[in-house]
Amino acid sequence: MPYYYFYGFDPAYLLLIVVSTILGMAAQGYIRSTYRKWSNVPASSGMTGAQVARRMLDEGGASSVGITEIGGTLTDNFDPRDNKLHLSQENFSEGSVASVAVACHEAGHACQKAKGYVPMKVRTALVPVVNFATNAWTVVLLLGIFMGLAGFVRLALILFAFSVIFELVTLPVEIDASRRAVKYLAANGGGIDEKGAKQVLTAAALTYVAAALVSILQLVYLMGRYNDRN
Repeated sequence: MPYYYFYGFDPAYLLLIVVSTILGMAAQGYIRSTYRKWSNVPASSGMTGAQVARRMLDEGGASSVGITEIGGTLTDNFDPRDNKLHLSQENFSEGSVASVAVACHEAGHACQKAKGYVPMKVRTALVPVVNFATNAWTVVLLLGIFMGLAGFVRLALILFAFSVIFELVTLPVEIDASRRAVKYLAANGGGIDEKGAKQVLTAAALTYVAAALVSILQLVYLMGRYNDRN
């Protein structure tokens, strides 16, 4: 957060860093421990994450969506640009409750697209704007500080605000995808699948909540420093 470096020591900035770090580590630790726990529990269907996701896609009106395997752990995602679920190796080929839950969550995103889920449309429309804003706001802020141009600093805050809006719009998209996954597993799996999916996907949702909260705190901090400066 470059704005800080031009004001000397700031306890508020230090507190923000500490809080942000704790929130991020706690959220990541929780999702990893929960995922690990349910990775050791076989799903009742006996199918892999990719197989269950395939069925969910076909029944949810998204049969044209493909499924591919990617590297990494918890790198799973649905990419509307190539219309494919990209599942990490574990969740693609294994049949644990965690694998099935994550795969169905990503299938939930594909079903959102197929059904025209409005928050997802908004999120997708914001992507190019947010990509530009994320890359530009720091440069604009530094120019504003070095050149003493309050208008540039204000513009940097507006650009950063788009990132915050994106984080907030992401929340209902992720929560709804998890809801779709749990609902599908409750109707097509066993009680263990539903219970595990709720725990795994709730833990995953908390990472998005933490990210949104950190972004809001950063924006509030920057706006406060800007107002103090002026």
